[in-house]
Amino acid sequence: MQTIRRANERGRANFGWLDSRHTFSFGEYYDPAHMGFGPLRVINDDRVAPGGGFPTHPHRDMEIVSYVLSGALAHKDSLGTGSTIKPGDVQRMSAGAGIAHSEFNASDKEPVHFLQIWFLPEKRGLAPGYEQKNFDADAKRDRLRLVASPDGRDGSVTIRSDAALYVSLLGEGAKRVARPRIRARRVAACGARLGRGRRYAAGRRRRIGGERRDRAGDRRQGGGVGDICCSISERSG
Repeated sequence: MQTIRRANERGRANFGWLDSRHTFSFGEYYDPAHMGFGPLRVINDDRVAPGGGFPTHPHRDMEIVSYVLSGALAHKDSLGTGSTIKPGDVQRMSAGAGIAHSEFNASDKEPVHFLQIWFLPEKRGLAPGYEQKNFDADAKRDRLRLVASPDGRDGSVTIRSDAALYVSLLGEGAKRVARPRIRARRVAACGARLGRGRRYAAGRRRRIGGERRDRAGDRRQGGGVGDICCSISERSG
């Protein structure tokens, strides 16, 4: 079964400094029909105003991936990590038995637009951890590039969840992406529009459940992650 949830159907929270769209129930937004998808629990499409951000707050028992679409995000955590996440970077924070962190727009002039993606961990009480890697635009152009996986294969960051995250950067006029061999019980895909691209409404989500398929609905064969494949497609141009 294939389900498309359009951008304007998502939950929304707007605090002035933060404009957030929730694909699944989060915070004060609750919809029993949208509580997650397999181990994929959260996709938040966040825009933070210049100088704004999330003060230090705790998490536990969640694998949290941040993916910046534009701008820069400043991160600090209780492990002593301090970093700035920019477009092309993928950040993985394992909350595990407990971690506290803050995230702020690194600029006092430009907004930052990023996705927060949360996966349920393979088990509770794991040691907290942090990882950040940059993925070259050419490796994502018109193809799905693996950026997060349970075993860190192909240079991806490691998430302790039965899931994999792919990213593509679609050029103007591109209609399909080169697909790796993926085998998963469920697939979730989302699109983010950049520049003049109009193929996807920003934040549009598609999920395909119950069969081994890619995000375009084609049947697949081959090896890969077991439970869910999640992909992000950016439109450039």
